[in-house]
Amino acid sequence: MRHIAFFLSVGFCLAVSAASAADYKAGSLDISDPWSRATPKGASVAAGYMTIKNSGSSPDRLVEGSSDIAAKFEVHEMKMENGIAKMRPVKGGLEIKPGETVELKPGSLHVMFVGLKKPLSAGEHFKATLMFEKAGPVSVDYDVRAMGAGSGGSMPGMNMPGH
Repeated sequence: MRHIAFFLSVGFCLAVSAASAADYKAGSLDISDPWSRATPKGASVAAGYMTIKNSGSSPDRLVEGSSDIAAKFEVHEMKMENGIAKMRPVKGGLEIKPGETVELKPGSLHVMFVGLKKPLSAGEHFKATLMFEKAGPVSVDYDVRAMGAGSGGSMPGMNMPGH
């Protein structure tokens, strides 16, 4: 009998953790695991990360977004050019081709929340709206993780507040 109770409790815990995973659907797009890092006091920007999969037959684009935590929302890319890491907005929005999965992650593609209204703290959540060219607006909840979270993909020497 104890084995049954154990397996039931393990199954319940797995179901709860799977149910709390942040996944969103918009048309042919699947958006999963939106997250950000905690920011130091005084930071004016924060980066946002997620995975976007297009299971449809035509491309879509993340063209803009918004959140109450910041004055502006921008889609950015980070690239190494002549040994220097450069970050710039993605012109025309971020294309997600049919059958493609695009990962927004540290040291690569990401969204920027510019003009933060307050620092982000680990354990908090905030809402944002992603605007896609075809799928339209999608409301998502970002989890705020510790400052060093997900840094495995970061570029060496890049220690920017909120990134």
